[in-house]
Order: sequence, then structure tokens, then C-alpha cells
Amino acid sequence: MRNKQSFAGFTLIEILVVLTIIAVMLTLVAPRYFDSVDRSKEKVLRHDLIVMRSAIDQYLGDRNEYPNSLQDLVDGRYLREVPVDPITDRRDTWVFSEPKTNEYEGSIADVFSGSPLISSEGTPYAEW
Repeated sequence: MRNKQSFAGFTLIEILVVLTIIAVMLTLVAPRYFDSVDRSKEKVLRHDLIVMRSAIDQYLGDRNEYPNSLQDLVDGRYLREVPVDPITDRRDTWVFSEPKTNEYEGSIADVFSGSPLISSEGTPYAEW
């Protein structure tokens, strides 16, 4: 009688085939994942710009002047905190435009992202 040994497990070929299938699936899924991350950052940026512009307008209406910094909006309780620019992941990259007329004091009439990148729509984030 011969004593047969049975080995349980996977062969190297089977493991390589499974890893290859997983790699192919990841190459198909990864671009969609990163596109959805970019789209969600764009939605957050749009929302933050709307909120900050509304706060600037409320500040102007209440005080009859524009804010000189975003911190003025926080100090006046128009914003809870200066938001992080979702594209640059920083709070200090916001770009401001000054009032078009000298009718009011203050230096911030509008706010834009400080990112030099182009959106998925083909427009620069700095022009939103």
C-alpha cells in the first residue's frame, strides 16, 4: 500500500490568474472612482462659494461696508469658520475681488478658488 499525501491549497498559476483578474477590474473601476471624487469636490466648491458670497452680501447689508477678510465674516458670525477650498485643500488660497465702485468701504466683494486647475466642465476653478 502506498501512502498518498494530499496537498490542499492553491497553485502559483491559480493565484496569478486571480491577481490578474483583480488588477484588470481595478483598472476599470479606479478612473470612475477618481472622477466621482473630483465631481464631489466641485459640488462642495460650488456650495462654499454660494455660502461665502451670501455671507458677504449679508455683511454688506448689515454694516454698509464690505469685509476686509474672510475672518471678518467669522468674527461677525456670518460664517462659522473659513471653509477649506476643496480643490487646494487649504483655507488660505481663496482669491478675492475688490468692489467695482468706491461706494462702500472694505476690500472683499467676491471670492473665488485659488486653484489654477481646470474643472471637469473645462473652465478654470478661479472663474467660478
